[in-house]
Amino acid sequence: MPRARYKLLVDTFAEGIRSGQMPPGTRLPTHRQLAADHRLALATASRVYGELEAMGLVSGETGRGTFVREIALPPGQGSGQMPVATGMLDLNFNYPSLPGQADLLRNALRQLALSGDLEALLRYQPHAGRPHERAVVARHLLHRGLAVQAEQVLLVSGAQHGLAVTMMALLKPGDVIAVDALTYSGLKVLAETLHLEIVAIPASAAGPDLDHLQALCRTRPVRAVYSIPTVHNPLGWVMSLAQRERLVAIAREHQLMIIEDAAYAFLAEHAPPPLATLAPERTVYVGGFSKSVATGLRVGFVAAPLAWVKHLERTLMATTWNVPGVMSAITVAWIEDGTVARLEAQKREDAQARQRVAAQVLTGLSYISHPSSYFLWLPLTEDARADQVAMSLQREGICVSTAEPFAVSAQVPHALRLALGSVSMTALREALTTVRRVVQW
Repeated sequence: MPRARYKLLVDTFAEGIRSGQMPPGTRLPTHRQLAADHRLALATASRVYGELEAMGLVSGETGRGTFVREIALPPGQGSGQMPVATGMLDLNFNYPSLPGQADLLRNALRQLALSGDLEALLRYQPHAGRPHERAVVARHLLHRGLAVQAEQVLLVSGAQHGLAVTMMALLKPGDVIAVDALTYSGLKVLAETLHLEIVAIPASAAGPDLDHLQALCRTRPVRAVYSIPTVHNPLGWVMSLAQRERLVAIAREHQLMIIEDAAYAFLAEHAPPPLATLAPERTVYVGGFSKSVATGLRVGFVAAPLAWVKHLERTLMATTWNVPGVMSAITVAWIEDGTVARLEAQKREDAQARQRVAAQVLTGLSYISHPSSYFLWLPLTEDARADQVAMSLQREGICVSTAEPFAVSAQVPHALRLALGSVSMTALREALTTVRRVVQW
């Protein structure tokens, strides 16, 4: 089919959808029917729908067909972060903040201004961080059940940067990574950007299907497994010790690298040992202080086997050269004086209080969460469409996320992820009450 004719068909569909002639929820012809109606090759018909899906106008659902999507979802939907409109209640992204944190920053900046080390912070820093700072972070990780040498720790500009550095340094385009079927949306964006193939591990509310991972490793050249074992995003699980040991055994059998995402691990005070403790020779442990301290504090860490540190350090140099010295100095000072530990404890209590509010308001609804998590997963009924529910909530002044940003496979469940940490407790109760009313309508 000539390119002009193919593009004309895409444009015709797009115009019909945007004009409202094809309203949200409209089922489009099957790929075969589209091909027959327009005398196209089946592959070309699939390409037409693929381009419409990339434009955000339609969504394909395995076993159900292709449907017109709501095209005016709230800002902040999907994997890209956009400003939430004034007056909207944000249940899409988590910005957990506690009273008095601004004062902590003012005091820290005053102390930093009086320190004799201030001029040094204006210079380039070592790529992996100053030795003293790496040692402080290594000691901090002991509270997570992870014992590493300072030389194994690299400071990065947040956990997302840590994941990027890890994947850029230790994987190559075309490598296959096994990830949970529902996983952190930022991982999906990274994999796409770096041309890595991600394959889905089915999961339940209790954790990943490790039998499926074992079978996957026997049929595909899996190079790495990405796991969020402690307070999973978005499902909130904390994997048991037995599950962790089984995952490690599979990784050792098939020579997999493990990428352990610990962004929310601070919320589970008595979790089993990290995967990096159980398999230190093959695990990269990635975390940060955005969730535990402040989202604007773009400081994170990577702890890795010594043999991999040189590769990670080189990639650090290629991306940011070093973490800004002022930010790392503030973070390390807060670790040393106990501020980070206090904030983590307070945020655990805050998250637990918010989960109690959710349990009260959503009584009778089936949802998945962890009692110390800042989010919950709300499956919808079979006849509900998540994009339409999200649009209805937008009209009510509430911004939520559908399952789409988190789904790895083509089978996208109709569900909402509700972030609980960005609004006041009163506003949270109000927003969840509205969510309940809308999903039960």
